[in-house]
Amino acid sequence: MNRAPVRALFFDVGGTLLRPWPSVGAIYASVANRHGITATTEGMERAFRESWAALKRPGLTVSRKDWWREVVFRTLSQENEACFEELFEIFAHAGAWQVFPDVEDTLREARSRGLHIGVISNWDERLCPLLDEIGLARYFDSMTISWEVGTEKPNAKVFQAALRAAGIAANQAVHVGDSDKADVRGAEAVGMAAFLLSRNRGEGVGLRDLRDLWAKLDAA
Repeated sequence: MNRAPVRALFFDVGGTLLRPWPSVGAIYASVANRHGITATTEGMERAFRESWAALKRPGLTVSRKDWWREVVFRTLSQENEACFEELFEIFAHAGAWQVFPDVEDTLREARSRGLHIGVISNWDERLCPLLDEIGLARYFDSMTISWEVGTEKPNAKVFQAALRAAGIAANQAVHVGDSDKADVRGAEAVGMAAFLLSRNRGEGVGLRDLRDLWAKLDAA
């Protein structure tokens, strides 16, 4: 597909715009200890990553909250509903997240260029209120979230929904995210351009900082 002038710029959220703060492990350990479960930051971080990998993503027959309950119970190695509810609520709010330092500069530059700015994220119903509370929602013209579409990236339906929301063709859009499979390959499969944000992971291809995006786009 021939590339047209860029009219829309889309961003993944987790790992691209925001990160858990101070860390998933630290938050889980703090909450677990309040509920009488002995836990360390390192142990909870490891257990969470193992649980995430084991359970992957929910299918359409599993609600996002029920899936998160499974993740939390597996991470804690016990079923503690009160602990789960507290964790689910904590991650719905700004205190559990940190905006990467390159984000607002990038969004302001995108706005100055007259681009449609959108979110394409595998998230649940907590995302829009969260971005509003954090102060990022004002930058976005559209938010395409997996729980509303009914499937998750890299499924083409998610990216196609974002293109419809922006009212543009795929070859006029660029997507940026931190997952090669979900973000880059998913976007490219529908004809969008895409950039992998690698930050400090040592990957040779892609962007180390969102502000590097402009040199890439201007050279295209």
